[in-house]
Amino acid sequence: MLIEDESYAGEDWYAEEMVDRVYLRCRFSDVDLTEASTQGVRFEECEFFNVRLNASRHTDSAFLRCQFNRTNLFEAEFTGCKLTGSAFRDSQLRPLTVIGGDWSFVGLSGTDLHGVVFRGVRMREADLTAANLNDAVVSGVDLSGATLTRVKLARADLRGSDLSALDPLTAELNGAIIDADQAITIALVLGLTVR
Repeated sequence: MLIEDESYAGEDWYAEEMVDRVYLRCRFSDVDLTEASTQGVRFEECEFFNVRLNASRHTDSAFLRCQFNRTNLFEAEFTGCKLTGSAFRDSQLRPLTVIGGDWSFVGLSGTDLHGVVFRGVRMREADLTAANLNDAVVSGVDLSGATLTRVKLARADLRGSDLSALDPLTAELNGAIIDADQAITIALVLGLTVR
């Protein structure tokens, strides 16, 4: 089912189960999607303003080039989802669990992601400038080309993630957990010689 250029305001979609729908250039404002679920749903160039996605579950769905403004994703889960080119502003994103999928080119600059879980996610060229990922699990994540300036990763589990774009001189890394290969990558970035 294709839905184009529609606007939804003040609607109650609590626990709505959405399957195989496509929303193109739609606007959702003050919509309650608490405990909603999506399966194979695609949102493309949509805007979510003051939307509640608390405890929502998303599987094999896509949010392509979407804008999330003042959106609440408390305890939301994304499994195998694609959020390429989407951006989050003034949104509540924790706790959040993301397993697999593609979050490349996602704008998360300055976002509080303290304690969230990203496992096996592609986040190429994502903007994580000054994002707070302290105590987060960021394991097996492809961060190649990501903007990681002033990112906070204290006590984060980074094992298995691509840290080639990380500047350890601008990032907060106290207590972060890395593996041996990542230690070599960071040493090389710092100009050290590993023998």
